[in-house]
Amino acid sequence: MATKTTMQSNFAPETVKEVFSKVKGHSSLVKLARQMPIAFSGNDIFTFSLDGEVAIVGEGGSKPAGEATVEPVKVAPIKVIYQHRMSDEFLRASEEKALNMLTAFTDGFAAKIARGIDIMAFHGVNPADLAASDKIGGNHLDTVTSVSYTEGKPEEALTAAVAVIGDNDVTGYALSKGFAAALGSYKENGVSQYPEFKLGANPGKLVGTACDVNSTVNKGNSKALAYVGDFASAFRWGYADQIPMEVIQFGDPDGQGDLKRTNEIVLRAEAWIGWAVLNKAAFARIVEDE
Repeated sequence: MATKTTMQSNFAPETVKEVFSKVKGHSSLVKLARQMPIAFSGNDIFTFSLDGEVAIVGEGGSKPAGEATVEPVKVAPIKVIYQHRMSDEFLRASEEKALNMLTAFTDGFAAKIARGIDIMAFHGVNPADLAASDKIGGNHLDTVTSVSYTEGKPEEALTAAVAVIGDNDVTGYALSKGFAAALGSYKENGVSQYPEFKLGANPGKLVGTACDVNSTVNKGNSKALAYVGDFASAFRWGYADQIPMEVIQFGDPDGQGDLKRTNEIVLRAEAWIGWAVLNKAAFARIVEDE
């Protein structure tokens, strides 16, 4: 059962000047990939591929046909929600208390959405319980080709991942904290090769390419260590709509009993998020060597 927040037990009677939100989180995919508008009914993105190469044609020669592939990729928004019960005394809290609770809740939800986008789109799971989601299906990056990481050899794993991608561009790296630490510790002839990743740093670049270090990379799949690929062109994400917050005063919106009977309210925030992997061949993931 979810915990509930009461005014008497959680806040002293004297004026509270600030509420500190402990909620932390950001999205690697939001940093590395492009946002797009998404309709409630979903979007179809057509991927168009010219599979051959240009042909030389001599004067008066016939012009050969070129191969092409056109395939639709469906971007369907998924509804996500976060809600929490509080004593209805919250509604009568004096302005002098300056709780800023609504702002703290909204900011916290934004951080949870950011983490949720990664957890869902990296691993295909429900962030709440980390169980595979049939609403996501195969629309996630754990379905791309994998390469194995041998302990102490992070550069070798990155090189193998880039090789898997072939002709596709590498525009970004998403690294777990453990893999980033391995890069920070990696040495050749006693010299650190990636000192910018030491001591938990998140430098934003790896050999000049966009990079992000995030615990979401292996949250929901403990074997995942990193994702490499063309995030700029081959991945899209966006919101269909976002409702920052609402205060619910009636009914039983979370299954914990009637709100009026228990003198409680529910703070709820929800959003509709969609994404698509447009070309799985443009990505590779690095996993623990088994």
